[in-house]
Amino acid sequence: MSEQEETPGNGLRKELPEELPATPPEETGTPSSEPGLTGRQRLVKGLWPPRVTRAQLIVAVLLFGLGFGLAVQVASNSDSDSALRGARQEDLVRILDELDDRTQRLQDEKQGLENQRDELENSSDQAEEARKQTVEKERQLGILAGTVAAQGPGITMTIDDTKGAVEADMLLDAIQELRAAGAEAIQVNGVRVVANTFLSDSDKSVSVDGNKITAPFRFKVIGNPQDLEPALNIPGGVVQTLEKEQATVTVERSDKIVVDALRAAKRPDYARSSPR
Repeated sequence: MSEQEETPGNGLRKELPEELPATPPEETGTPSSEPGLTGRQRLVKGLWPPRVTRAQLIVAVLLFGLGFGLAVQVASNSDSDSALRGARQEDLVRILDELDDRTQRLQDEKQGLENQRDELENSSDQAEEARKQTVEKERQLGILAGTVAAQGPGITMTIDDTKGAVEADMLLDAIQELRAAGAEAIQVNGVRVVANTFLSDSDKSVSVDGNKITAPFRFKVIGNPQDLEPALNIPGGVVQTLEKEQATVTVERSDKIVVDALRAAKRPDYARSSPR
């Protein structure tokens, strides 16, 4: 059946087809299944070659970086543990004893703070007790800041460097090892070592806070001698490192070490005391 449409003016009629023919798949651009391919072959063809998006590429790069970082960390830990694996049994025992001593010092410090708290809470004259503790704390801070002299048991370490191979970083390692072992006051060739002390190489000598010092380097250290000396003699530690540079190191224990080099009290430019 067809419909006729009458055109005004000329009386002509135009026949319209009942329906339009379907557009072939090739003209619409819609992909059609290739004849003769099984379901598995069509699946493989859809997955290969892979289509990688930008987000997937970024995730892959991040995962690679994370894996590389973990591998470097594992290798670093392995290198640090190799020195202990080759240590003798008596050296390992000494290291464990040193760790036990450090733990005991921390426990003693904790107990001392708890005792101070109890004294403040139970004292009948809390104001007087607080004043005494303030004076004692000021004295202790003066020792740490280097503004007052100090004396007590400790060690004397002398480093003879005839080859001129000892550098600032080696002396800094010695200071850090002594601090880790519980050193409370340190003096190097007449220069007081404090929290912000810095060392640098200067004209074939070493500068400590801007003061040039030369060999022999003499360390006067106040602390527990039973902790300080073993810390310097651990395998791969300060003494072995210096001896590899053909320097001679002697460590002597003493019941009385005097650290009398002083630092001028410096007023901070910005920090002020706070009531809280």
